[in-house]
Order: sequence, then structure tokens, then C-alpha cells
Amino acid sequence: MFNREIFAERFKNLRLEKSISQQDIASSLRVDRTIVSHWERGTRVPSLEVACALADYFDVSLDYLVGRSDSTIVRRGNLF
Repeated sequence: MFNREIFAERFKNLRLEKSISQQDIASSLRVDRTIVSHWERGTRVPSLEVACALADYFDVSLDYLVGRSDSTIVRRGNLF
């Protein structure tokens, strides 16, 4: 299940840890900076496509970013 509060906290922490501005994220994703601010406050959530792009951007798993896992490890490859 998607946890909005965990997403907001983890997204903001990842951005701050890497010293990336909200404007840098917004420009990379071609969204307005205010949208990034909403994501960090938990008042809005990104689309699945954008959430996946954010996970890739920060090199963390989507499960970590949305609160489904506490592991940041990205598993790549075929699951089957």
C-alpha cells in the first residue's frame, strides 16, 4: 500500500541528502517547482510513472520510496 507520509518524508530526505534543489527536480521531470513542494509536504502524490522516475533518479527501489520496504536496494533483472 502507498503511504503518502512516508513517501513525502523519504523523497524530501533523499533530495536534501544529495543537495538537490526542488527546482532541479522539477526541471528534470518537467513539472513546476510547486508540484515538488506538494510532494514533499504530502499534499499531492506523483503519478506512478513519475514515482518510478524518482526512484531511478535517486537509485532506490520504488518500494522504498513509497513505504513498502525499508530497503533502498534496487533489484534488477528478471523475477521469473
